[in-house]
Amino acid sequence: LRRAGFEVFDCWHAVGPEADDYWKKYAQSRGQSLIEALQDYPAQHVFRYDEYHLTRCSIAVMVLPAGKSGHLELGVALGSGKPGYILLDKDPERYDIMYNFTTGMFDDVEDLVRALLENHA
Repeated sequence: LRRAGFEVFDCWHAVGPEADDYWKKYAQSRGQSLIEALQDYPAQHVFRYDEYHLTRCSIAVMVLPAGKSGHLELGVALGSGKPGYILLDKDPERYDIMYNFTTGMFDDVEDLVRALLENHA
């Protein structure tokens, strides 16, 4: 997507795949439940960071595999009226009819890039 000239925000990878696990352990060590931890500074800080970038984006692309957060983030983008796409990494183990809410699904990155350039460049 970058090579095609799109600005890509994927900085969520910078904190690594275990960031939520470490946050959970930290919150639990402080005696916090999930509901309490979500209101605490670390979660609010990260949430506002993510929210800012979801708000400023013009297109969302969720690359599978993705977790609950990725699916919610795509839903936020779609619910805000923005186009949202899914790039499959393989045929999913479990099919989900709610993917019909997306603007499009692709199993090839080149096909995705072509569609983005045709429809959003």
